[in-house]
Amino acid sequence: MFGGTGDVRSGLTHVPGAFLGDVVSVELPPPRTEVSAGEPIGLVESTTTVFELRSPLSGIVVAVNPETESAPRKVTEDPYGEGWLLSIRPAAREEIEDLLTVEEYAGFVGGETDAGSPDQRSRSAPP
Repeated sequence: MFGGTGDVRSGLTHVPGAFLGDVVSVELPPPRTEVSAGEPIGLVESTTTVFELRSPLSGIVVAVNPETESAPRKVTEDPYGEGWLLSIRPAAREEIEDLLTVEEYAGFVGGETDAGSPDQRSRSAPP
C-alpha cells in the first residue's frame, strides 16, 4: 500500500498467514534501518514455525507497526488492516514497478486474493 509520501506499507498476505497459525512474536528492524530488496529483515514466530521476512524493495524503514509487538496475532488475523508490519521509503521508484499487482499475485498463488480494493493494495511482493 502506498502512503502520501511515497512510502510503501508492507506486511504478509493471507496466504502465508494461513500456514503460520497463531503468531506469538514479530522481530522487525527499527526505523531508519536501510533494507535491500530480497534480503532478510525480520522474523515472525508462530506456534508452528519461524518465518523469515524479506524486504519487498530497497530503501529506508520509516515506520514499524507498534501493534506487532503488543498484539502479534494481528499479523495474520488482519493482514490488510491493523496487521501491517512496516513502511519503507523506496530507494528507487522503479522497484515498485517490479512488485506484483493484485491480479498477478492471485495468479502466482493459484487463486483468489483477499487483498481488499486494488487502489489500496495494488502491488505485492511474492511470498
